[in-house]
Amino acid sequence: MALRKARLVINPISGTRSKKGLAEYVVSRLAPKGWEVEVAYTEGHGDATRLASEAAEMGYDAVFAAGGDGTINETAAALCGTATALGIVPCGSGNGLARHLGIPVDVEESVKVIAGNSAKAIDYASVNGSHKFFCTCGVGFDAAVSEAFSRKKTRGKLTYIQSTFQTYAHFEPQYYTITADGQRLTEKAFLVAVCNASQYGNNAYIAPGAVIDDGLLDVTIVHAGNILSTALVGFDILAGQIERNASAMTFRTHALTIERGDAGAAHLDGEPLELGPRINIACHHRALHVIAPEAPIEIKPFITPVQAMFSDFRLALNKLLKK
Repeated sequence: MALRKARLVINPISGTRSKKGLAEYVVSRLAPKGWEVEVAYTEGHGDATRLASEAAEMGYDAVFAAGGDGTINETAAALCGTATALGIVPCGSGNGLARHLGIPVDVEESVKVIAGNSAKAIDYASVNGSHKFFCTCGVGFDAAVSEAFSRKKTRGKLTYIQSTFQTYAHFEPQYYTITADGQRLTEKAFLVAVCNASQYGNNAYIAPGAVIDDGLLDVTIVHAGNILSTALVGFDILAGQIERNASAMTFRTHALTIERGDAGAAHLDGEPLELGPRINIACHHRALHVIAPEAPIEIKPFITPVQAMFSDFRLALNKLLKK
C-alpha cells in the first residue's frame, strides 16, 4: 500500500462541538488506510489558507479541513488549481458543501468517506477575481443575516434563526442590475444568490437543482414582496422547491455581473464581507479536487429535507446519549 501524506487542519472554535480527541481519532482511523496525517490548528482568520497552501506546495496528497463553512472555504481556496485534494470533516453550524456532496455531518462517518473514497473534480467560483466560494455567494437579505450572525457570541442553528428574525425586522430590499450571457435585468430584490452548490447549509436549499461540476452557476433572485410572500419563500427554501415559487426567478450561467447603487454587505459561503457596487462572478470548471462519494445527493422536494431533518435529529440524539 502506497503511503499518502495529508495535513489535518482543525479550527478549534468552529461550530458548537468540542474538538477534544478529534486529531487522535482521525489519525488513528486513517493510518490503516495508508494515510500519514500531521495535525495543525488554526488560531485566526487566514490560517487555514496558509496551512493548506504550505501542504500543497510540499506535494501533500490531501488537506483535511475540520471546521465550519469558513474553515472549509479558507482551506479549499488554497487548493484550487492544485493536485492536492480537499477532505472535509464537518464541524460547523451549516456544513453546506459537505451536505451537498453527501458527506455526513457526523465526524466518524465523514472520516469513513475520506478512508473509502477517491478524489473527484468539482467547480468553484471567483468574485472580482480574488475571492473564492464553493457553495453560495449572496447580496441582500442572506448577506445581512450572515453579517448579523457573525456578531453573535454563540453559534448554532438557534442563533442563526434569531439573527434571521432580527434582520428581517428592519431589512429593506434594493435594486440590482444583473448581466449574464448578454442579457441585462434590473430588479428590486429581497436577495440575489449565486450558487455553485444546492444549499446555504442547515438543509436550506436555495438552488436545489445545482450541479457542482457542470461548469455553471445557479442564480436565484427573490423579488421584493410582502410578509406573506417572503414567508412562503422561506418555506419553499426549506422544502427544496424554491424554483416553483412565484416570487423567485432562477437561471444558470457560467459568469455574471451584479451592480447596485453603493458598496455593501455580501457573503461568501456564509462569511460576511464588504463588496463594492459592481460584483463580477465566474465559474471555474472542475478546478478543485474533493474526496467525496461519487454521486451527490439528489434533491427531492419535501422528501430530501425530511430525511435530512431526521438524520440530524438522530445525530443529535446519539451525541446526547454518549454524554
